[in-house]
Amino acid sequence: MKSIGFIPLRKNSKGILGKNKRKLLGRPLFCWVLTEAIFSDLDRIFIYTDDLEIIEFINREYSWTSKVEVLKRSNDSATDEASTEMAILEFCKINKYDFDVFCLLQATSPFTQSKDINNSLKEIRLGKDSCISVVSSHRFFWNKDGTPLNYDFMNRPRRQDFEGTLIENGAIYCTTKDALEKSNNRISGDIGFIKMPDFTFTEIDSESDWKVVELLLKNRLQTKRFPKKIKHLFLDVDGVFTNGRVLYSEKGEFAKSFDMRDGMGLEILRQDNIEVTVMTSEQSTLVASRMKKLNIDKVYLGVKDKFGLLQHISKTYNIEYSNIAYLGDDINDMACMLGVGWSLAPNNAMSEIKRISDINLLEDSGSGTIREACKLIIKYNKRFE
Repeated sequence: MKSIGFIPLRKNSKGILGKNKRKLLGRPLFCWVLTEAIFSDLDRIFIYTDDLEIIEFINREYSWTSKVEVLKRSNDSATDEASTEMAILEFCKINKYDFDVFCLLQATSPFTQSKDINNSLKEIRLGKDSCISVVSSHRFFWNKDGTPLNYDFMNRPRRQDFEGTLIENGAIYCTTKDALEKSNNRISGDIGFIKMPDFTFTEIDSESDWKVVELLLKNRLQTKRFPKKIKHLFLDVDGVFTNGRVLYSEKGEFAKSFDMRDGMGLEILRQDNIEVTVMTSEQSTLVASRMKKLNIDKVYLGVKDKFGLLQHISKTYNIEYSNIAYLGDDINDMACMLGVGWSLAPNNAMSEIKRISDINLLEDSGSGTIREACKLIIKYNKRFE
């Protein structure tokens, strides 16, 4: 059965301007569900958008996977009045219904994980016509006329005895091709459910939602951490290797300043079989040259979604997050630092980063902060000898 994921993204948003591109823990909102879709059992994922910036971003950032395709949606299907079903049916006409299972994924639900998507596909394989993601609410609901919807108030149940009510969380809608063609709706026929954790109920429709989701997502990443022996050190460049300053000439980037002590620290790490990887958002020939001089082979330049690339590297090379230490200094490092075994920050890192970092180093970036981190890693790893 050919299963596809469908992520509709509009350029304009009433509640939060530029919502889909706005950075949540340092990465664009839509990237959270997109990378989970990539690592799910879906055969292909389609981004359907009218935003040219998103189209360029995906074509540039996700070259490491062949599962993602981005398509331009019409202006008519991207208005405030247009329904999601309109975008779905427009896409299906273009796609000529070339799928067996259609999975609608909402970018406003960044808690979605690959296992949730796989569970939805499983429901379809077991014979359901469609499937939706839900959470179980133990709240008591009432009609406007003063009658209860889901309990007898004269026999109020204890929470532990109350089964609760299933509520859509807006994250995943799966359907077969046949059911979609007949109903022209994201769900129809014999409907199955997959339960997701209670905290996934919050969708991002307002600024207050954004703040709540950010805290919940941060907590989810942090509670999954289980530090082990450090076998890999991931490094940012500007603000870590350097002080963040760049000299420019009329021809462009001219010079960056690196601390020689950092090079010695990294050499010592390699002697202890600790692999060093560099990820930077800048596309810099100076950085490439310096990393070659330091004998660092795994260098990724021009990376805007670092956490997505980290997920790819982790799965490709079978690296556990627990064995990774990450040294970063700014917002685009945040998701990576929240997810790995150990996170470190230079003394002059951004305050948002220092608040979530496990270890805030004494040295500034470009002034021996990597050398200090290397010493701490070697000392920490001795407990595993």
